[in-house]
Amino acid sequence: MKEKVRIMTIFGTRPEAIKMAPVVVELFKHPDKIKPIVAVTAQHREMLDQVLNLFHIKPDYDLNVMSEGQTLFDITSRVISGLDEVLTDAEPNMVLVHGDTTTTFAGALAAYYHKISVGHVEAGLRTGNKFSPYPEEMNRKLTAALTDLHFSPTTTARENLLREGVNSENIFVTGNTVIDALHETVKCSFKFSDELLENIDYTNKKIILVTTHRRENLGEPMRQVYKALKKLIQDFQDVEIVFPVHKNPKVRNVVNEELGGLPQVHLIDPLDYEPFANLMNKVTLILTDSGGVQEEAPSLGKPVLVLRDTTERPEAVAAGTVKLVGTKMADVYKEAKILLTNPREYSRMAEACNPYGDGLASKRIVQALLKFYKFSNQEPDLFIPS
Repeated sequence: MKEKVRIMTIFGTRPEAIKMAPVVVELFKHPDKIKPIVAVTAQHREMLDQVLNLFHIKPDYDLNVMSEGQTLFDITSRVISGLDEVLTDAEPNMVLVHGDTTTTFAGALAAYYHKISVGHVEAGLRTGNKFSPYPEEMNRKLTAALTDLHFSPTTTARENLLREGVNSENIFVTGNTVIDALHETVKCSFKFSDELLENIDYTNKKIILVTTHRRENLGEPMRQVYKALKKLIQDFQDVEIVFPVHKNPKVRNVVNEELGGLPQVHLIDPLDYEPFANLMNKVTLILTDSGGVQEEAPSLGKPVLVLRDTTERPEAVAAGTVKLVGTKMADVYKEAKILLTNPREYSRMAEACNPYGDGLASKRIVQALLKFYKFSNQEPDLFIPS
């Protein structure tokens, strides 16, 4: 009998955990061929644990690197150092990393130092600007240089890798695993444990969900966004805003200065993934600078205004369900007003097709791994947007 292949997943933040959890679950469905090993860095501790609990994942290794006021230097050095011992002990055949975090790049680099193969889930996203998003753009590019198998969510991401010289035989278009996670999490019957969220009138009010956290938007750009939100609620009495506020004091201070105490604005703490995903499903419109939300919302039929000047996820912009609006007050107000007052424009965005996935990305990734390690002759299916 052929020896099992040892596949280690490494992740450390909530977005990584959400998108890697379906892969971990799928790996465990092949116990005769695969020995899954889960290593977490806990680059984000509390938010990571929420997702691990939701998907019933128990890590084999936990570096617990998070510290107050941590810098990119701190995270990178701690992750590489901690993974040295983990990789020596676990001896995986391949390490899977996800996306664009510091954990992603440091995990790939640590695997390379140990001469271990690397698989990159959500590979090939690019803006072409190494400082936008920062540091995510370069985390992706540097990880790509260390990767053996590239699992691209879209054909656009595949083409980016081909332009950088990656062998086409090593790229698999799978769709995005975040759609897999979303399919498992969003329920029509979901009830919020938070009384405020449960009692919002999602039927008769126009509810805007807002999230902001990007480093490049800190300070005046965020203040401009919040001023636009203030003008919207002044001009539209049927609009309410739900704003899970990031714990970064540089975000919270400006939010409280501009939006604190306003009756149409509900400032709440960051939500666990399950209530956040179900909240997205109930609101009218989403304003965000998040990358993951740009992928999730199209599956739920929710228009998204992206509070950034660039995006490494252009597919939804091309499909028409996402629009880049930047952070200037006038632009944010104008585009939000259009969606609140123009049913035709709202429907155009809400009904656009989802270019990011069909819920089968994790299956395709595991199919590719089984083929790579000669457990199967079956080529993985390719994701083609409908």
